[in-house]
Amino acid sequence: MILISACLVGMNCKYNGKNNYNKKALELVKNGQAIPVCPEQLGGLSTPRKPAEIKTINDKRYVYDNENNDVTDKFIKGADEVLKLAKELNVEKVILQSRSPSCGVGKIYSGNFDKKLIDGNGILAQLLIDNGIEVVDIEKML
Repeated sequence: MILISACLVGMNCKYNGKNNYNKKALELVKNGQAIPVCPEQLGGLSTPRKPAEIKTINDKRYVYDNENNDVTDKFIKGADEVLKLAKELNVEKVILQSRSPSCGVGKIYSGNFDKKLIDGNGILAQLLIDNGIEVVDIEKML
């Protein structure tokens, strides 16, 4: 079984209330190969919500929205919920949305809301990697 970012299958769960629909992603769900998840909603964040980015302060990662509210706990809670589901279902691979503060794989936004990308992983992506679960950026699958 595969888990996949819910926004990729057309669910309007992005910060702006929209989605990142991807036909291949939806086909995986339709064929029973994948289950959609949104770590940000599972963490208790609303949709729509303020855009958020990861900031590293004293070697610790935090997530702040664009009004400087610390939303780290909600991102961590959502990531923990997805990890719990992944373990329950013996998931070996998770397909994630690029650049997201939750799901970004390899590249995320800088934390300065300047649209610049830096090397790094989102909160969920890093947690999954740390637990031996393969993460794949949807853009690498196209």
